[in-house]
Amino acid sequence: MGGSGVAAVAAPGGAVPSGAVPAAAAPPRTTPGPCAYTETPDEPAARPVPLPPDPRRTPGHGTVRVTLRTNQGPIGLTLDREQAACTVQSFLHLVQHRFYDRTSCHRLTAYPTLSVLQCGDPSGTGEGGPGYRYADELPTDLPPAPTDPTGVRKVYARGVLAMANAGPDTNGSQFFLVYANSALRPNYTIFGEVDAAGLATLDRIAAGGIAPTAEDPAPVDGAPALPVEIYRAARRL
Repeated sequence: MGGSGVAAVAAPGGAVPSGAVPAAAAPPRTTPGPCAYTETPDEPAARPVPLPPDPRRTPGHGTVRVTLRTNQGPIGLTLDREQAACTVQSFLHLVQHRFYDRTSCHRLTAYPTLSVLQCGDPSGTGEGGPGYRYADELPTDLPPAPTDPTGVRKVYARGVLAMANAGPDTNGSQFFLVYANSALRPNYTIFGEVDAAGLATLDRIAAGGIAPTAEDPAPVDGAPALPVEIYRAARRL
């Protein structure tokens, strides 16, 4: 963590000496650039990784290709810096540090309005992340979902690559791949798309269904019945 200070010295038995004030915990470290990646001490990294680089001029143009080599087939991704510069920068940082290698995609959904495969947690529980968070870069031009007459939900189209989160500005390492048009509030950063070969892989995974449990023999949300392991995530030149 960032910052420095002198900790109060404990007296015998662990008590703080009379009149001493316990030192305040140092604030979480935040990178100085525009992306402001911030440590999350209460949610330590599922796999050790440093904070991403955060240059004053974050690359905001062009695309970058990444391949997820999985046991079910390749999933090619095209990351769009213009859509979400800080998100792409973080994702590439995690790829470079092999954060996603030998991880599983822990969640598959098959709701009529939500069809995604979620990945990016080395713990495989859906609770793990990289030990830092950063702000949303939300889409503003998505069409309204035809299934939602209020217009609140938007279409996250087949092939979209987006960040999962636990609320506003809590992006970390988990992401989802949309295999059929889904209706969501526009609260999830879109930062790229899946290629044709990747969609074929996703379709095969989705066709396998969701693993049944003792509580639910026919779930629509849970671990994919065809286990999905990312052997290697690598940038393509």
